[in-house]
Amino acid sequence: MPEIHYVSSHILDLSSIMAILENQMQISLSDEAVLNITKAREYLDKKLEKNEEPIYGINTGFGALCNIKISKIHLEQLQENLVMSHACGTGEYVPKEIVKLMLLLKIQSLSYGNSGVQLKTVERLIAFYNLDILPVIYTQGSLGASGDLAPLAHLSLPLIGKGEVYVKGKIISTDKILKENQWEPIKLQAKEGLALLNGTQFMSAYGVHLLIKAYKLSYLADVISAVSIDAFDGNRSPFDALVHDVRPHRGQIKTAKNIREFLDGSEIAAGEKNNVQDPYSFRCIPQVHGATKDTLDFVRKTFKTEINSVTDNPNIFVEEDKIISGGNFHGQPLALALDYLAIAMAELGSISERRIYQLISGLRGLPAFLVNNPGLNSGLMIPQYTAASIVSQNKQLATPSSIDSIVSSNGQEDHVSMGANAATKCLRVIENIETILAIELFNASQAIVFREPKKTSEFLASMLKIYRKNVPFVAEDRLLANDIRNSVTFIRSFSIDAEVLFE
Repeated sequence: MPEIHYVSSHILDLSSIMAILENQMQISLSDEAVLNITKAREYLDKKLEKNEEPIYGINTGFGALCNIKISKIHLEQLQENLVMSHACGTGEYVPKEIVKLMLLLKIQSLSYGNSGVQLKTVERLIAFYNLDILPVIYTQGSLGASGDLAPLAHLSLPLIGKGEVYVKGKIISTDKILKENQWEPIKLQAKEGLALLNGTQFMSAYGVHLLIKAYKLSYLADVISAVSIDAFDGNRSPFDALVHDVRPHRGQIKTAKNIREFLDGSEIAAGEKNNVQDPYSFRCIPQVHGATKDTLDFVRKTFKTEINSVTDNPNIFVEEDKIISGGNFHGQPLALALDYLAIAMAELGSISERRIYQLISGLRGLPAFLVNNPGLNSGLMIPQYTAASIVSQNKQLATPSSIDSIVSSNGQEDHVSMGANAATKCLRVIENIETILAIELFNASQAIVFREPKKTSEFLASMLKIYRKNVPFVAEDRLLANDIRNSVTFIRSFSIDAEVLFE
């Protein structure tokens, strides 16, 4: 397996993470990272030997118990108690691909040497990652401040021999996997429990996962809308570069360029049009899709900063001889970004559903509901209902989480981001967008047949040829749920190079 080395100067981004995941890379620590981790731990141990004063999170209680000093003989038990007591997750299981990202990002954050963990703790996390031993984590329990406490506690339980893990797709107890690998549970030292539980890796892992999916869906929304334009016999003039050069939003310009390229060579697009203007859901594709693209770029910058940061507390600065308690665990930047992402992606679904509606409305020479013998056949009447119901649900899910806060920890944690709720909610929005776009492709691929013998572009025709192998033309009524599922599968399996996605 190829390797990636973590060093404090190494910058992760969406492209590198895609490469790590797709190539199933193994990870390891560079010499620099080993040195940074070791120096911070040695510094902390010496500090504890010489200093009897309470240092938050190191020889004190946590949260509202921060003023209670803990004796040296109980520091190891304190860390284990912290992990166990905070493992209060509930709800559904976090998807395994997101758990793997959580491990990757926690290792990245600890590798900078500002957290004071033992080297063997990070090495065990790396072993879990490389061997695909994934802790069982739950979606509910984080307030998105003080770090993602409950989810990260579940991520950390296997280090001390507790909790459950996925191995080869099955859930087994951690003690069993430790025995199989001849591992002893890690004896957490002062500060380690807090270093593991403080942090934003739950929100960050969701964010990275969602961004990769969102960029792909943004690209596919352009492709699918291009099919719909030809299927609806739409005008090409709204995509002329001159229009967008005088309102030069980057995403708008890029979307118009995509549409021009996708329709290049289309006989349908080149034909004479009877309609001077198209509905906004066609004519304003660059403006709407483009605004989503610009949002993705903003959210991407936010998460790139976050995943290359130290987000636990307190932070250790060896050279400056300081241990500083701050608030880098607070997820407000991520909460706002995730809410913004959900809103922007929901709009891709909203305009897509309007194109679906136009296609089945019996306009522009298309039969009602895109089927021969309408009346006897309902055709594609009800897939639009399904898309409409999902769009409505997305409007509810796009209500911001970040505007909420509930006081916790006896008033010590009096403002929280709710970024974890924003993350899990945004995942549902983006999964819904997959389905809406799949329904649009189903409708557009059906409608474009009625434009024959005129042909669409070579690019779109080649894509539709592959699509047709799993979702054939609907000549008469059949069970359409299977077609929608197959259409979703097609979208999920559609491969796009990172250079195209993130240019």
